[in-house]
Amino acid sequence: MTSFRSGEAQIETRFISSLSELSADQWNALASDTNPFMRHEFLSGLEQHVPLAEHGWYPQHLLLFEDQRPVAAMPLYLKSNSWGEFVFDWAWAEAYERSVGPYYPKLVSAVPFTPVTGPRLLQQAGPVSERRAAIILEAIQAYVEQRNLSSFHCLFPADQELNRYTDAGLLIRQGCQYHWVNQGYADFQEFLSTLSAKKRKRIRRERREVEQAGVEFQVYSGHQISDELWGLCHQLYCSTFHYKGNTPRLTLEFFKHLGDKMPAETLIFTASLNQKIIAMAFAMRDENTLYGRHWGCNLELRHLHFELCYYQTIDYCITNGLQCLNAGAQGEHKVGRGFSPVKTASAHYIPDESFAIAVRDYLRRETGAIDRYVDELDAHSAYRQTDVQI
Repeated sequence: MTSFRSGEAQIETRFISSLSELSADQWNALASDTNPFMRHEFLSGLEQHVPLAEHGWYPQHLLLFEDQRPVAAMPLYLKSNSWGEFVFDWAWAEAYERSVGPYYPKLVSAVPFTPVTGPRLLQQAGPVSERRAAIILEAIQAYVEQRNLSSFHCLFPADQELNRYTDAGLLIRQGCQYHWVNQGYADFQEFLSTLSAKKRKRIRRERREVEQAGVEFQVYSGHQISDELWGLCHQLYCSTFHYKGNTPRLTLEFFKHLGDKMPAETLIFTASLNQKIIAMAFAMRDENTLYGRHWGCNLELRHLHFELCYYQTIDYCITNGLQCLNAGAQGEHKVGRGFSPVKTASAHYIPDESFAIAVRDYLRRETGAIDRYVDELDAHSAYRQTDVQI
């Protein structure tokens, strides 16, 4: 804890190991109302219902108080590995341990297991002020240095925060995701009409095959999801991880918690055959964006994944007036189905000067490669050349 006086206000920074130390109202007054993953209900739900420590996540959130009133914050975690971050620094860790020393633990600002861009510097009623941002980042840098941590990493911060990090001397890294943008389409058919003939024909063929198989679809919001349905959906969610030889992170209790505490933001898309659910896609939403997060199935059907996770969710966005579908990390195949490459960012503080110089040089070359990659994907857009996409 650090305390000092600035002008008339007594300033204090404090690190807490659990969001239970702050009420939902206090935290949510700082967090953006437009991003469900920054809500107290989501982050505290992870702490309550997911064994974060078993996966290497240890909460260490930073709060900024003025005259004992919380006025700004940043979600933080000490990390003992790099799993669940989606900004891959395994090569950095290996190089650091060869040349400097232990890379872990490190300090990370992120939403566990969630590669979604959003606010990280939090403040009531709007973007965090320059003064408060500077105090928070100075406290983080001091924390890293005093505890001899290798580094601090802010993952998927909102674009309007990037200047705060560069002003504090942090290094900026670029990444790439694939988002679908609603151009004010009246329906799915109007969206299809903007695609090239080849891409339009393929999507229609894929959808027709699933329809002819007799698959039916349904969307449920939080309070509509029964315990039985949650249980089935969690089984399907786990099946995807087990199929790939990985361990599922999110628990059934966490999913139920979201359905209860964030019913309007929590969605399940289901696919049924002969009145039995064979696949599900878990998503969250806010006023503008649908976030596709996880899927699972117990029956392999050709094109079912594309239909449930892309075409049904695109249709949902059009019907409900949402501006964007964020379908998560990876997947170049999304470009041929109407998604566009979108650059993401992360910010990094490395106290070791020699290693920071090496990383800066690496990022310069990597940024150029990302720029070329996005340009190449844009050149293979699914849209007709006469249509300009954002």
